[in-house]
Amino acid sequence: MSKIETLANKLFSKLLTLKNWALAQLCALWKKYSPQLKQLDFAKVKTFTLKYKWRILAIIIALYALSKAYDYFFPATDKAGGPVTVTTIVVEKKDVPLIMEATGTIVSNSIVDIRPMVTNTVAKINIKDGQEVKAGDLLFTLDDRNDKANYEKLKALADDAQKQYLRAKELVEKNFISKAGLETSLANAKSAQAAARSAEVQLSFDYIRSPIDGRAGIVNVFPGSLVQASNVVTTATSSTATSSVGSMVTITQLNPINVQFVIPEKDIPTLLENQLDGEALKVKVTVGDASKKTYEGKVLVIDNQVDPSIAAVRVKAQIPNDAMTLLPGQFARVSLVASDLKDALAVPSQAVVINPRGKFVYTLDKDGKASSVPIKVVYEYQGSSVITGIQAGDKVVVEGKQNLRPGSKTREAKSTAAPVAVEAKPEASAPAAAAPTAAPSATPTATDKK
Repeated sequence: MSKIETLANKLFSKLLTLKNWALAQLCALWKKYSPQLKQLDFAKVKTFTLKYKWRILAIIIALYALSKAYDYFFPATDKAGGPVTVTTIVVEKKDVPLIMEATGTIVSNSIVDIRPMVTNTVAKINIKDGQEVKAGDLLFTLDDRNDKANYEKLKALADDAQKQYLRAKELVEKNFISKAGLETSLANAKSAQAAARSAEVQLSFDYIRSPIDGRAGIVNVFPGSLVQASNVVTTATSSTATSSVGSMVTITQLNPINVQFVIPEKDIPTLLENQLDGEALKVKVTVGDASKKTYEGKVLVIDNQVDPSIAAVRVKAQIPNDAMTLLPGQFARVSLVASDLKDALAVPSQAVVINPRGKFVYTLDKDGKASSVPIKVVYEYQGSSVITGIQAGDKVVVEGKQNLRPGSKTREAKSTAAPVAVEAKPEASAPAAAAPTAAPSATPTATDKK
């Protein structure tokens, strides 16, 4: 790069020398031929101009282009003119929250499809569609007559076998029976008790209870419906046809509820860094209209592998749902506060100028003269940029920079004593992902921490 700059400087110096030589030659020619020009008549001048008009036009265009190029590469910093009106801020050090935005999906903390364990008919339905249930609440009662009779039979046999064992124990003490007979009596009692317990378990399958707290969905069976011990429940829906459904009912836990989204692979180190600190990462979730309620929660888990198809890792967070306004499957916008950038320098994003050579900002010295300072944007979020390359206390031009050149004099239109803060409140992500939101997200990009 240094060789190219050296070559360019030599070329510009030669152009400057050529310009000076051309001006000197033109002055000499003018002094030499100016007396003769006074003797030229208008007809001859007109004839000469019409004859060489295209050459004269090409020379004029070339001289104009050379003049503009010289002014561009060697701007006159001391040209006459008034100062440029600008608006500035004074940059100060502060802690800026590093926020990642994504789109995701609301998912249940626990969801259970209620299916029968035995083939039987529904005797009674103890819940209604959409009812809130607790763990252990009775949902369905199947026809239990056969199972109950079998249990009572085996229970009676188990009780009789236990009595026979106790009687045999007394007889052994009186030497009326052998110890082998006692052991046989004990084995019979244990076998009968095991059969009774098995029948009790079989009977319990006729009383289907809720395994979790939650809300019941639509009940897919009716009293008298035949249900089978499989993944399909068959229920009568009309007088001429039957339909098959996946479960008798689905119980969904709604409070608390989870949100699942994805974070790009490049941001995984930042996530894991903060997770290892011991404190759970915080999230803010909005669903639907972003102007409505924002739900705050914490990250539950970061998946242990990256999905190579999307180069992202899945993250699950938990949020409260006391009002039961969130349902699984809803699209959500997630803002994850990963960490804080300590002693960062933040400026409005509109203060950053981008050109082919890179990014820079205009700063003002104590006399109000502008100078360009190359910078690097570390993090950008909602119209504010965290940058490096400047110092705390520098005056950075925010508005009016389009009229500035290095060395330009300026005049303040409005001065702000402190930099614009980076808001931690999410803007309705995109998304991220969104959903996954995963997707993400439409989401600002966070680079390395300072």
